[in-house]
Amino acid sequence: MNPRSLLTNLTIIFLAILSWQLRWVLLVFFGAIVISVALDVLIQKLGRQINLPRSISLAIVLLILLFAGSLIFLLVVPELLTQVKQLGALLPTVIAKIRSIMASQPSLIGLQQSIPEQISWDRIQPVGSKLLGFAGGAANSIIQLILICLLAILMAIDPEAHRRILLQAMPKTYRQPIAELLDDFRLALGGWLTGMTISATTVFIITWAGLSLLKVPLALLSSIVCGIFTFVPTIGPSIATMLPLSVALIISPTLMLEVLIFRLAIQNIEAFILTPILLSRTVNLLPTIALLSQLSLGALLGLPGVLLALPLAVVLQVGIKKIVVIQIMDQW
Repeated sequence: MNPRSLLTNLTIIFLAILSWQLRWVLLVFFGAIVISVALDVLIQKLGRQINLPRSISLAIVLLILLFAGSLIFLLVVPELLTQVKQLGALLPTVIAKIRSIMASQPSLIGLQQSIPEQISWDRIQPVGSKLLGFAGGAANSIIQLILICLLAILMAIDPEAHRRILLQAMPKTYRQPIAELLDDFRLALGGWLTGMTISATTVFIITWAGLSLLKVPLALLSSIVCGIFTFVPTIGPSIATMLPLSVALIISPTLMLEVLIFRLAIQNIEAFILTPILLSRTVNLLPTIALLSQLSLGALLGLPGVLLALPLAVVLQVGIKKIVVIQIMDQW
């Protein structure tokens, strides 16, 4: 191995170790990039309607988001807290209902006899306490979230300046390809954020309307869970469906079957029609890639890794296609 190759390998190892040591800083920075791209999408949409300086457009977008967030908080959060309390009161009833159904089925008697020791309200309460403790620990990360938002706003004020700094740090021969790669990253990430947000919002509204028409209790809470879990491909919608199914089971098995059919219809429309149409011009992640990225970053970085796994997977998918596939494998 010649000295140049040795130096290159040592540099790569050093950068890898440094990146791992600074992984939380890089995670905060990437989170800020994701939010700044989302803000940039809104700024550009506003710029097409009104010709204003970027700083004023950003201020208008932030004011609109603040007003909308405050309105949603005042209208939705009180009802949501009430429904969360109702869910806690309904859990023992759901467990009792499941036991009675198992006891009435001869083929499930053996399973029913083995489950009561594991599934009981007395055993669920400590688990709930642990989850609340975890939520309390996550609430302590509010400073990190504020820092991410602050960095995102600073980057959204003048993204071109940050872009120029990055390009100037590269060798001159690589600046044009890297500039094109950054444009591809921006297009893919912005399109993915827009598409998934529209998809999740649509799922939330339709689920809320459908559950309300079916007169299922806790319709708002169930709809919010279903909308949020739309961002988790493959297993997310199925997990979210368990909440309205369990609540509907308290009323009657017929209502539970109606909710199941309703949710299956929404899941298939969202997965095979709505999301592919919204992401047809950007990046549509394969379910396997999305799930593996969430599992990997969740194991390495915990909850923040799970939250940023999908946008990072979008960026990596574009980078692998442009660099590894086109520049290396296609030329081999």
